[in-house]
Amino acid sequence: MATLLESLRVWRSEDFAAVLKGEIEGLPPGILPLNEAASASVDESSPVTVRVLAAEEAEEEIRAKIGVFFSEILTGCSCGYEPEPQSAYCEMQVRLDKTTGEAGFALLE
Repeated sequence: MATLLESLRVWRSEDFAAVLKGEIEGLPPGILPLNEAASASVDESSPVTVRVLAAEEAEEEIRAKIGVFFSEILTGCSCGYEPEPQSAYCEMQVRLDKTTGEAGFALLE
């Protein structure tokens, strides 16, 4: 679980998408459920890029739909059997608790 206090602070402002994007991109590897979306091993040394697609407010939380670009490592597919990076994409829902700023991430199909 991650805490995104700055995103919570700027909710309802024009800065929300940029702040949410920055906070998520700055999370340590393993927080986002990328392994569930990957068809190969996730390259955790490669940065992720986030795009905020939509956001709405519910009674106790803020929900945002995000697109996440990341890298996978394909093994054994090149002539020298060197691992080969490949771009990947998935969409997730972020649920941001309006009281604590704790965020949960769920993969969308």
